[in-house]
Amino acid sequence: MVAEVNRSAARVDNSSMPTATTTVDHGDLPQLTSAVVTDAVTLLPTRATLLDHLAERSPSSDVAPAALVLVGLLHRDTGWPMPGSHLDRVAGALSADLRSDDWIARSGPTEFAVVLNGAAPDAETAANRLIRTVLGVEIPGLTACAGIAGLSPDTSASEVHRRATLCLATARSVGSGQVIRYSGTRH
Repeated sequence: MVAEVNRSAARVDNSSMPTATTTVDHGDLPQLTSAVVTDAVTLLPTRATLLDHLAERSPSSDVAPAALVLVGLLHRDTGWPMPGSHLDRVAGALSADLRSDDWIARSGPTEFAVVLNGAAPDAETAANRLIRTVLGVEIPGLTACAGIAGLSPDTSASEVHRRATLCLATARSVGSGQVIRYSGTRH
């Protein structure tokens, strides 16, 4: 026995069906902010918090110079993401190596951002120290490099971050242990 199905009879006209409207009062629930302020793996501030910090810090950078150092991790490419336990160990080591007036955040999947008091040229010494700190964590195959950009009152937080990211990308392309500082010129 073969059953035949009339496909046109299977269509339902929803235009005459009643609809229900539900209104829920969420006034008693706490309001959630759209920006996460702490990274779940390292418990460091996030990139959004970093950009807020840079925006607060930039206007006074002509009186009290500061620089953003992005420390990028380089890991022997195994095709696997870096385990959270490794990121946590690196975050702990970097945090322990900073001065009390320095500020650290997680800027990306394998990047840490450090805001240092002092001019960008002086930050090169600190960046080299931070790279040695990453090497001291002794995770097999893990190395680091850094990109530096100075803060200025006339440069937005996102532009400072972009400049440091550009320098970090250049340092990564050159290889482990490299520190590149943004100079604003192409010569």
